[in-house]
Amino acid sequence: MTRETPKLNSVEKTLEIMLKFKDAKPSWGIRELASQLNFSPATVQRILQTLKSYEFVRQDPDTRQYFIGTVFYRFLENLNNSNHLVRTGRRFMETLLARTKETVHLNIIASNLRICINNMESANELKASMPVGHQSPLYAGASAKCLLAFSTQQFQDTYFKTEKISPITSNTIVQKNKLFEELDRIKKTGYAISLGERTPGLGSISAPVFDYKNQVIASLSLAIPEIRFQDKDHRSCCIEILTATAKSFSKEMGQNTNIP
Repeated sequence: MTRETPKLNSVEKTLEIMLKFKDAKPSWGIRELASQLNFSPATVQRILQTLKSYEFVRQDPDTRQYFIGTVFYRFLENLNNSNHLVRTGRRFMETLLARTKETVHLNIIASNLRICINNMESANELKASMPVGHQSPLYAGASAKCLLAFSTQQFQDTYFKTEKISPITSNTIVQKNKLFEELDRIKKTGYAISLGERTPGLGSISAPVFDYKNQVIASLSLAIPEIRFQDKDHRSCCIEILTATAKSFSKEMGQNTNIP
């Protein structure tokens, strides 16, 4: 018989269940979730059914797996309007979209993951997408590697001690020495680049955004279909526009370039 985690009331158990959906794993079954949290399956089922009725979770009718619910879309506008980073970044994202014609997204670190907090999609028929809320490990993809590269050494040391580096695609860099070399390159050039590290056929370019303490607070990124990413002139143009825009964004966020 599964023993309940002690001293958690029903609200706390509900929150523990909801927080599992912020992990890189997007879906959960009742027994799997119960095992992870050390709750009884009956408790998990009861809570999930209540959450489902309020659209905080949804259930696949075929697999019976639970996913994050659609109700959170209703919070996005208020969240974006109240988030200074998102609000300030919108103008720079619009400029970047207009000049490159590629999908733009803004990302931060949350719980040792890269998470997209705003996006603007390309009007091209062939385009890459990056939905708000999408998350991924910090070691794969330009937007993630950019955040990791410009993070403090203390953060990086802790991250690599605790994180398991597993391939997402055949292009994912999994050897730590090569990944360290890549992070060094990103810091020297001022931008990150990747092709098919998370999604085959998708290229990405990313540049850091800094605050008044010269600490990285976001990565501003372009998602580009491989066919256009492989066009060297287009890629070079995108890098030039992106890095200049990210510098302007950082200045708006208070970056002091006189601080070493």
